[in-house]
Amino acid sequence: MAPTNQAAWLTKAGTPLEVSDAPLPTAGPGELVVKNAAVAINPLDCHMQDHGVFVQQWPSVFGCDVAGEVYEAGEGVQSFKKGDRVIGHAINLVSGRPQDGAYALYTVIPANKAAILPDTISFTDGVVVPFALEAAVCALSLKVPGVAMPGVATPALALPYPSLEDVPASGKTLVIYGGSSAVGSMTTQIATATGIKVISVAGKHNFDFSKRCGATQVFDHKDPLVVEKVIEAVGTSEFIGIFDVVATPETYAHDLAIFAKLGGGHLASVHPPPPDLPANVTGGMIFAVNDIATPVWEEYVTPALKAGKLQCLPPPTVVGKGLEHINEALKKCKAGVSATKLVVEL
Repeated sequence: MAPTNQAAWLTKAGTPLEVSDAPLPTAGPGELVVKNAAVAINPLDCHMQDHGVFVQQWPSVFGCDVAGEVYEAGEGVQSFKKGDRVIGHAINLVSGRPQDGAYALYTVIPANKAAILPDTISFTDGVVVPFALEAAVCALSLKVPGVAMPGVATPALALPYPSLEDVPASGKTLVIYGGSSAVGSMTTQIATATGIKVISVAGKHNFDFSKRCGATQVFDHKDPLVVEKVIEAVGTSEFIGIFDVVATPETYAHDLAIFAKLGGGHLASVHPPPPDLPANVTGGMIFAVNDIATPVWEEYVTPALKAGKLQCLPPPTVVGKGLEHINEALKKCKAGVSATKLVVEL
């Protein structure tokens, strides 16, 4: 007897998700079907629910982060087999297919956006990694600007991939504004694993957390002298630029003040960058689905998790067990969380 599937469907923008039956998906070439044990919530999901952005067909199933066991491996998949514990990045964002959304009992994910989850790591811990990992690689490693949305380019910092070895300091510095967020903390880990010095801007209560992720210095986002302190901390090192994970008018104003003093650089952000950037500032908005991340998924994630080089941070907050708890988790995400990622067990 084949198992039955259910999903949390969005039938109309601005409405709660409705849990009901869904077809049991099958794995196409290069795909996995994952029986989900945990899913995680991202701010992107809140935008999709509230405004229907990126929704390509109705009703829709969305969500990006899954952790569970492989139920089926498609043609050509060599690295995974049924029963393997995995984490993976679901790509409904680009495919539009309901079976590619995380908010279901069974989800299709590309095999090149999955990794074996070590037995020592729980599904609820591991599920915080996928979307943030891909976003971090998209922020750091693209070599050529792409298109994030019409008229808005993706950033192209052309930084190296993270290494499993301890790499020497590169002499380069990246500022991460919002370093205690899920994407900010993951980008701190990935950048640090390339030999880049990370300066983080975060809430004062999250200083220790940001340093645990690898930041060498952390400054309080509420400090009226935060701009001056960041400039001083960059010092004479090679300034790459700023990854703004908050991306509000206030943080953009601080970004531009830093660039003005340090001679420009790259501005990567999670929302469209300000219009009319100075000529010496190259801006781009991340789009967190890209094959640039494939080598990291295939060669880095599992051994890095095993070695403790990649930590499942920020730690999860489990909202409940069952698809019906996703609405509550989305509400909590909209209300704002700090140094944690909201997770629903299944």
